[in-house]
Amino acid sequence: MGVSQTFVGGIHPHELGNGKQVTGAIAIVDMKAPAKVTIPLSQHVGAPAECLVKVGDTVNLGQVIASAKGAISAPVHASVSGKVVAVGPVTIANGRSVTAVTIENDFEDRWDDSVKPVENPDAESIARLAAEKGIVGMGGAAFPTAVKLEVSQLNPRPDVLVINGSECEPYLTSDHRLMLEAPEQIIDGVLLAMKATGIAKAKIGVEDNKMDAVEALRAAAKEGVEVVALPAKYPQGYEKMLIYALTGRKVPNGGLPSAAQCVVMNVATCAALSAAVRSGRPLVDRIVTVTGHVGKPGNYRVRIGTPLMDLLDAAGGLDADVRKVIVGGPMMGNSIPSLAIPVTKNFGGLLALAEEGIAPEESACIRCGRCVRACPMGLMPTQMDAYIRHDDIENAVRIGVLNCMECGSCTYVCPAKRELTQSFRMAKAMNRMKNGK
Repeated sequence: MGVSQTFVGGIHPHELGNGKQVTGAIAIVDMKAPAKVTIPLSQHVGAPAECLVKVGDTVNLGQVIASAKGAISAPVHASVSGKVVAVGPVTIANGRSVTAVTIENDFEDRWDDSVKPVENPDAESIARLAAEKGIVGMGGAAFPTAVKLEVSQLNPRPDVLVINGSECEPYLTSDHRLMLEAPEQIIDGVLLAMKATGIAKAKIGVEDNKMDAVEALRAAAKEGVEVVALPAKYPQGYEKMLIYALTGRKVPNGGLPSAAQCVVMNVATCAALSAAVRSGRPLVDRIVTVTGHVGKPGNYRVRIGTPLMDLLDAAGGLDADVRKVIVGGPMMGNSIPSLAIPVTKNFGGLLALAEEGIAPEESACIRCGRCVRACPMGLMPTQMDAYIRHDDIENAVRIGVLNCMECGSCTYVCPAKRELTQSFRMAKAMNRMKNGK
């Protein structure tokens, strides 16, 4: 059934008491579409999509409202039918202000004529549909999937399709539920990706604390698709760690998965690719884990552009003791200042924390080395942080801060409670400013 390796470093955050068991056992709930959606035109890696509609226009569900612009971009589709009531700036979860289209829902869910299946799709049409239907990486990076499927110019050509089903962050269970409830759709998406790329072998990595998902995928798997149970270890879902675990190959620092002859996709992305090809359905909704201090923790299928306030209302509202709301998981997610932020394509979780979400006061580094042992990239977090605190960004870069993937493992294990990950984010931002990027 497959042999896996494990990477050096990493951690295993506690699962009990964090909502993971609770939401992992709850079936996906289809959330009712909200009265209005605000759909950002930049919710993917690459150039923002170019708006095609104006205030007053009537749009259909699944209609293209913004077209891809440039080689790396993705179109954006209406997630409800109704009238365009605004085109203007909105703040998204990462703090950026981007252009968005706000649609007033007419609750007719009137599908656009462009939403139709393709008979007997060939490799070219699969990649074309991934582009036309706005499919992007749904595990967090939101890289346009069509670009990943275009491997003909790569040398050497990728020979392994790596599928990420590890979902290693605490609290998050949206992929877990998808693997349990739609394993056939995921496998179909994997086979379509294999056909589009010409890759004959796919490996799906799922952590061994989700053996029910492993067995569901194995039951649905076809020839050439192998499902591997991986040791439960964070950050197993990071593509470099996952590639090593499943193939034994290493991606060099600064390199892409193609350097290890791999293409990496998320299980939710595979399911979305299947829907795009088999029914012509664009990416207009996604599953979001809502958990922590909320009335009804669970996994909700949510329309893209849904305001977080509406999502929280569907999840029973916030408890009175909530001190922080995080988009994503507790390790790599972003705390947010407003509940007006809309759901985007790469939006996997909404986490409400009480006192446990407030960072304790930090103390002096005791040079215990725990951060060094935990770092999956083999960096020296304590030394990088020391340079940064002395405004020596140049030396922090010299010893590898740009290779930090901001997984949060060092911060998690630090007994002095130092905000190491935030320090490295700041250093990388300062380096970009210095170089005019």
